[in-house]
Amino acid sequence: MSSTKGTHPNRVRELRENRLMTQAQLARKAKVALRTIHSVEKGMNCRMDTKRKILLALGMRFEDKDQVFPPVSRAAEIERPFNLS
Repeated sequence: MSSTKGTHPNRVRELRENRLMTQAQLARKAKVALRTIHSVEKGMNCRMDTKRKILLALGMRFEDKDQVFPPVSRAAEIERPFNLS
């Protein structure tokens, strides 16, 4: 999956599917909106609290966040042009 403007690859979908969970099941367990799970799986950024809820719902520890949500490098942020329109 290539990184496009405004998106950050993560492993949420892979981990959810490995646990045989639907997006709706993960959303309910994480207590977030279904559209949030959909957006996160598409690579959209989300708040740290949302990441924590998703990690816990997947049975992971918050300390494992970098394995699921790889940190965005500063170089990648600099390369992405700003949308001024």
